Amino acid sequence: MKVAELWRYPVKSMAGELLTEATLGLTGISGDRLVHVENAAGRVFTARTHPRLLGLRATLGSDGEPRVNGFRWDSPEISDAIQRAAGKGARLVRNEPGDAFDVLPLSILTDGAIESLGVDRRRLRPNILVGEAEGLTERAWPGRRLVSGAAVIGVRKLRGRCVMTTYDPDTQAQDLGVLERIVSDFGGRMALDCWVIAPGSVAIGDEVTLL
Repeated sequence: MKVAELWRYPVKSMAGELLTEATLGLTGISGDRLVHVENAAGRVFTARTHPRLLGLRATLGSDGEPRVNGFRWDSPEISDAIQRAAGKGARLVRNEPGDAFDVLPLSILTDGAIESLGVDRRRLRPNILVGEAEGLTERAWPGRRLVSGAAVIGVRKLRGRCVMTTYDPDTQAQDLGVLERIVSDFGGRMALDCWVIAPGSVAIGDEVTLL
């Protein structure tokens, strides 16, 4: 098996960026989920309830700060776009350490699993897409370890999926049938919740070994 894709999402619930290599630390991919969206009352908003956020593209600038559609996350130029996507008063806020992730800091998906599901892999928002994996082999990986590049990754469990999988990554049109199929055919779980045991760099094409 090999690393087929690497994804980083500098702003929670926005479209991410493809990488050719990444540094995996104890909090996942460096630069992942640095910023989130809040309303005026301080409530965290995600694409579960505000899917238009998925139409905004987040990248990481050379200064290590997130960009949204090319603008630095804390610049006035992006404020209107955030409010159009998430409502009046919505704003971007930097995550506190330990608050960036819903579950564990790394999500891994295999090409075999996404082929079995038959949807755009971006609906599942993986950090690492593992290629050359046969069928649903990932479902037997919880409790095991993966080694790739210089990193060692622990696999905790299959990831429970939510309504975010129903939104098209490009148009944000909703198809409830996607989640219905994940529930009916895959027990509501697809991809893997993982953590980093030993930090290190990983690149596209690196071998992935299951231990």
